Amino acid sequence: MDTGTAEPARPAGTGADPVWTGLPRGLLRMRRLLLVVWLVPLAVAVGVLLGVFAGPAWAFFALLPLAFAVWGWPMLERNWRSWKYAERSDDLLISRGVLWREETIVPYGRMQLVEVTSGPVERYFGLAGVQLHTAAAATDARIPGLLPEEAERLRDRLTELGEARSAGL
Repeated sequence: MDTGTAEPARPAGTGADPVWTGLPRGLLRMRRLLLVVWLVPLAVAVGVLLGVFAGPAWAFFALLPLAFAVWGWPMLERNWRSWKYAERSDDLLISRGVLWREETIVPYGRMQLVEVTSGPVERYFGLAGVQLHTAAAATDARIPGLLPEEAERLRDRLTELGEARSAGL
């Protein structure tokens, strides 16, 4: 029933708190494996090369890549937890970052291209990413490490909503 009083205008899609979706744990496993695969052989190579050519005391510099791996292990989880996205009625929100938080808002009507990408390592872990392209190059957004089914569902939904808004796709 219309009471005749106007409600204050709210920005589109802000009627309720957005429902945030995090990224699958497979992305964290993939990133941690890459950390180990790169840094452990580097530590061994540095230790052997410095030990042979500069002396055994210099081989202790091999501990630097190992220390970085130990530090990076929990940091990767903090970064993984920071990534989330929410589908609202008029736009898509993407939030990420631990120290420097970034929140990207992509209006459905501004999307020009939505693509699903998956490199060889991502495919091995059963992951894919969604890349969103808009008219402004600086506002391109991505969501990494989704399950392929979710990436395809998101691509199809965003394409459908973009076409319905008819400003982009």
